[in-house]
Amino acid sequence: MRYLIKNANVYTKGTFIKCDLLIEGGIITKAEQAIPADASCRVYDFSRRYVFPGFADVHVHLREPGFSYKETIKSGTMAAARSGYTAVCSMPNLNPVPDSSANLEIQLDIIRSDALIPVYPYGAITKGEKGRQLSDMEDIAGKVAAFSDDGKGVQCEQVMLEAMKRAKALNRLIAAHCEDERLLNGGYIHQGEYARKHSHRGIPSESEWRQVERDIDLVRKTGCAYHVCHVSTKESVELIRRAKAEGLDVSCETAPHYLLLHDMLLSDDGRYKMNPPIRSYEDMISLIEGICDGTVDMIATDHAPHSEEEKSGGLRYSLNGITGLECAFPLLYTGLVETGKIPLETLIEKISLVPKKRFTLPGDEGIRVGGRADITAFDLESEYEIDSRKFISRGKSTPFDGYRVKGKCLLTMVEGRIVWEDKEDA
Repeated sequence: MRYLIKNANVYTKGTFIKCDLLIEGGIITKAEQAIPADASCRVYDFSRRYVFPGFADVHVHLREPGFSYKETIKSGTMAAARSGYTAVCSMPNLNPVPDSSANLEIQLDIIRSDALIPVYPYGAITKGEKGRQLSDMEDIAGKVAAFSDDGKGVQCEQVMLEAMKRAKALNRLIAAHCEDERLLNGGYIHQGEYARKHSHRGIPSESEWRQVERDIDLVRKTGCAYHVCHVSTKESVELIRRAKAEGLDVSCETAPHYLLLHDMLLSDDGRYKMNPPIRSYEDMISLIEGICDGTVDMIATDHAPHSEEEKSGGLRYSLNGITGLECAFPLLYTGLVETGKIPLETLIEKISLVPKKRFTLPGDEGIRVGGRADITAFDLESEYEIDSRKFISRGKSTPFDGYRVKGKCLLTMVEGRIVWEDKEDA
């Protein structure tokens, strides 16, 4: 199938240009003005619409195998495609945990049969994500995007040291959930003003940044490529800023809820329960500053669907995690770009090109002649209300239900194959 996209505002080489795109055999073969259409082309007129390189989310919980009542690889990748994503990295807190070739193969079989877009799984750092014995890192290194025990911090410094040494030898990234469990003190939301006013047990920021600090020291010793998952505190941002200035191979991500919410916006509802927790206003501002100065490399969703029952216990008893894929771009565009906090170009870099480059995913050069047609098209003027009941994802829990946003995904392609098309706009 040949596709011709006409009159679009196309993001390429760091800027937007008005042009047409011709897509043939999964490749962008022309990017210029006034490309003539013929009978063999399916034509899309995207006047006043925007075409971006497909988004990449390096932190997604697809829940399969083991927890398919929360999400499946099929439903999760459908939700991702609907949202402009052309690649996702799936987290390893599954059953079985992908800590060996045999366990990983179970997940890969489902990906091969059910995934609508490319899925790049993580391998676990430790056996069963228990933090004691290293996984079969050598056996699975060629099949995984990186190594992570996401959901748990590796508590033993010696275990993390050995993991970094091995990852360095295997030329693989360590992506760390940083959480010192000795400092949690039974907390379940941020230890801040809201927790004090409403008598909730708080999680101190130190539980995150102390382990970031420890791991950065281990990076100095090993030279390992290291990535911090879901950064939430101003102290973590500063530690990562200093590590980058020192020349260490360190990167990090944050998530939309840490950039758009702070603890004084909480209510006693499971929709606000995640780990790390939503932090203070000062933390939120520090993360936005980190986005602007390059300290925070990318934005991932930490899409973590649960059943309705699992999210019905308020702040104290609900499970950690919210659904993120289907509202990420419109929230970030409305909350950060429309308000003038960051340029649109920065947002596209943070959710597309930078994560692809850091995690060695295809398409990190973006939209170019001769490149893969991994693209997404958006109507940035379309305004609507987020309604989680309409999500494709099985997870419906989000603190952003009812928010007014701009930015509607019209089309998503992977290698020139349509994986999402908004029929209302067709």
